[in-house]
Amino acid sequence: MSRDAASRYEIPGQLQQLLLDFTVSCLVERPADLVDFAADYFAQLRQRRQEQTTVQQQNQQTGGLVAGSAAHGNGHGPESDDSMLTDESDEPSPESLANRFNRRKSVFAESYDPEGDDDEGEKVVHPKSDQQRHRLAEAVKNIFIFRSLDPDQVQDVLDAMFEKTVDSGDYVIRQGDDGDNFYVIDSGAFHIYVATETEPTKRLVGQYEGSGSFGELALMYNMPRAATVQAMSHGSLWAMDRTTFRRIILKTACKKRKMYETLLETVPMLRALTSYERMNVADALNPRTFEDGECIIRQGDAADGMYFIETGTVRIAVAGENEIEVEVSRVTKGGYVGELALVTHRPRAASAYCVGPVRLAFLDVQAFERLMGPCMNIMKRNIDDYEDQLIRIFGSRFNMSDFR
Repeated sequence: MSRDAASRYEIPGQLQQLLLDFTVSCLVERPADLVDFAADYFAQLRQRRQEQTTVQQQNQQTGGLVAGSAAHGNGHGPESDDSMLTDESDEPSPESLANRFNRRKSVFAESYDPEGDDDEGEKVVHPKSDQQRHRLAEAVKNIFIFRSLDPDQVQDVLDAMFEKTVDSGDYVIRQGDDGDNFYVIDSGAFHIYVATETEPTKRLVGQYEGSGSFGELALMYNMPRAATVQAMSHGSLWAMDRTTFRRIILKTACKKRKMYETLLETVPMLRALTSYERMNVADALNPRTFEDGECIIRQGDAADGMYFIETGTVRIAVAGENEIEVEVSRVTKGGYVGELALVTHRPRAASAYCVGPVRLAFLDVQAFERLMGPCMNIMKRNIDDYEDQLIRIFGSRFNMSDFR
């Protein structure tokens, strides 16, 4: 890989601190609407930076006048006057940002290029009883960062996690420390504390009771811990070390994006999107697998998203007034199903079944509405074509179909 390609994945030092400060603010303020809070937070941050820039410019002008006066007076000024002429940047340096809370420098601040990491490494397996494995599977199934993993990758997660027990008063992570592990709570109560520049005494901002996960932010972004988590009772956690976390989560996410970008490039409808927009769609897709004969979408159901076919064949069938289903088309790799119910805001007007094993990429309705705007006109133009198919099959026009 070229150096330019690798540099795309290097996280700027200032971004690390920016994300950390924003996360701490979220933990402290606990906003009801995170988007509105983020907009206000960064607007105020920008305003403060502009005000600081104005003050610095005024100080530099004043310093220049004082220094000039001293030079004319005796050819040199006192050493303290020279400090007024220092060339201060409008932006604080990464070093000063990193020390805002007197944190020690991270020992793992190296950049990580998941695309350039060809070393699969030795698979990490920590033995578990069937009961432990079942408990862990239940604990991780609703964790957001694992939702995009396929079944084999989820098994890698279960293999790689090890159990850690704590007693009341034990600190699991401390704000400002390097991130070593990602944690999933199996049992116990835990409190979350945050300290800020204005409130150096740690403040309780949240708690976990028997479930939850924490610690991924520091591992994903090479950031110091954004909060302190302390056990308030005897408890059990599942932990995954930083190296394994990166290999499974970050590297898998990179591979998934590349795979889905390649898939989306084969979809004619998505040619209306820019490469950046297709990348965002790729990031929003989640894998789904089905076996032969399984129903993917059912006629009459509410629409929850659309599907892109990665591998396999999908059979589309429509039930007429006599409730007998008639096959109207088949969709293969690069095709998609389920989009028109999202466009028309109507129930599913066709059913989709697997012909053999099928692997799909699922785009939920929220992501569809957010990302697929440029394709909307194309999908609406297809409605008449779909209705014409139904007329040929059933002899009359009825609800707009939901297949391609």
